[in-house]
Amino acid sequence: MRYPSAIQNLIEKLSALPSVGPKTAERYVFHLLKQTPEKLQSLAAAISELKEKTTLCHICGAIAESDPCPICSDKNRRAGILCLVENSQDLAAIEATKQYDGYYFVLGGLISTIREVKPSDLNIQKLVNRLKKDSIQEIILALNFTLEGETTALYLTKILKDHLKITRLAKGLPSGSDLEYADELTLASALKNRNELK
Repeated sequence: MRYPSAIQNLIEKLSALPSVGPKTAERYVFHLLKQTPEKLQSLAAAISELKEKTTLCHICGAIAESDPCPICSDKNRRAGILCLVENSQDLAAIEATKQYDGYYFVLGGLISTIREVKPSDLNIQKLVNRLKKDSIQEIILALNFTLEGETTALYLTKILKDHLKITRLAKGLPSGSDLEYADELTLASALKNRNELK
């Protein structure tokens, strides 16, 4: 039996989300069907506001409500140190540790031969421009310990090592894991015990 087109259409849309297969999408749709019209309107409004009420910070590249973002606007943060992260989720995970008081830079992804993501697809040129403009002495590579994260770290170390100190989060984080899923204690320990890359 084929579901009505409104149900089938929503299942297909939800199936396109990361980690959501057709069966999970189907469960979500039937859960939504049991909700009141007010709850559905509230969900629809939250989704439509997602793009309307967020922007990218022109300095660090993080998703925020304002440009520049609150972190880049904060003059009390430690200048001269820049933490490089893949995305805004990783930035939020590091901020939650309350162990880092410098500034950030969001690369917007990681180098991947499988996904055909090249260095030119990332915010690397914007990073180089920022390093020329600001007086950064240290970069912390806070990248996932995956093949893509290691490849990106090696590339960045190669092009930047002659200009400043480069450190990497300590390997207390499990290999193959994503920063956004690490608990705050593990992430705080990895940040504190970072190593310099030679």
